[in-house]
Amino acid sequence: MKKYQTFDEMFNDDEMVSPEDREQINLEVALIGKMVEAREARGLSQRELAEISGVKQPAIARIESMKSTPQLDTLLKVLVPLGYTLKIVPLKPNSHA
Repeated sequence: MKKYQTFDEMFNDDEMVSPEDREQINLEVALIGKMVEAREARGLSQRELAEISGVKQPAIARIESMKSTPQLDTLLKVLVPLGYTLKIVPLKPNSHA
């Protein structure tokens, strides 16, 4: 087994983490980070977001702590009251094999 000096070395090794898995992880981190940022920018607690989104506060907490991956409909229920939606965009050239 290879020895890595940093997490980035391991994370970027295609033998350890496939490009597809890496893309999924990066997407989840970006989505959840944006969700937390948008909630906090609006001065909302998780409980207040639960009230306006219809998603229970414990579920929001699990999503924000990345302990669970939300279903698409749940994610949209949370994002729309925050003023966001999801969009499919093309990958940058040469970003996939």
